[in-house]
Amino acid sequence: MKLIIAIIQPEKLPDVKKALYEAEVFKMTVMPVVGCGQQKGFSETYRGAIEEVNLLNKVQLEIAVNENFVKPTVDAIIKGARTGNIGDGKIFVLDLPECIRIRTSETGNVAIG
Repeated sequence: MKLIIAIIQPEKLPDVKKALYEAEVFKMTVMPVVGCGQQKGFSETYRGAIEEVNLLNKVQLEIAVNENFVKPTVDAIIKGARTGNIGDGKIFVLDLPECIRIRTSETGNVAIG
């Protein structure tokens, strides 16, 4: 079992969801987050004062998958999120030692679905 965490541009979320659905990945958690990476933010003027904006709006997806869905899930995220520009995001693949479905108390691969 793996936990896939992806941080993407907010405007790419519909494209990523579509690509995931085409890959038959339907379960995910989506959260708004802020952060910075290689983009390093930008400067803007607000009421005559220069403001450094170095935390940019992003979207974080968390998807728990069984081993056979790792590659299709990662490929779908890349397909939906890639623009070729700095700031497209990152994907992290972590080991998931255990998963428990609360409703039925099922554990492991069966609980992920």
